[in-house]
Amino acid sequence: MNQDRIQGRWKQIKGKLRERWGRLTDDDLDIIAGRRDQLLGRIQERHGLAREEARRR
Repeated sequence: MNQDRIQGRWKQIKGKLRERWGRLTDDDLDIIAGRRDQLLGRIQERHGLAREEARRR
């Protein structure tokens, strides 16, 4: 899915991210706002994963 579509459907995607990555907060998701690099960084921080591991999952 390309970056423009992700940002356009961000509200729908947020719910799925909360299910998959339960430690992400609403504030985290608001800050991320559909930007992939921001998402990977927050997943790394909250779940203690390496960047490549977060990307792979």
